[in-house]
Amino acid sequence: MKYIKAEEILPEKLLREIQDYVCGELIYIPSLEGMRKGWGEKSGTRDYLRKRNMEIRTRFREGMSIDQLSEIFCLSCDSIKKIVYAK
Repeated sequence: MKYIKAEEILPEKLLREIQDYVCGELIYIPSLEGMRKGWGEKSGTRDYLRKRNMEIRTRFREGMSIDQLSEIFCLSCDSIKKIVYAK
């Protein structure tokens, strides 16, 4: 999360009102409900893991062993099993 200067985005009247409560401190303003992105959506991690897991399942169905997949994807055998046997 990067910082944004309040005086650059807030109207002066609102900024003065906020300064009555907190001045010179960092505050976090959460997103509105429904506007929040899910885990990993902004960074692309969710999509990356979805594609990686699809690749693991495909290779497993094609006959690659759990041990081979573990080596290729640098994951434990237990992690590979969770991916390939997930419902």
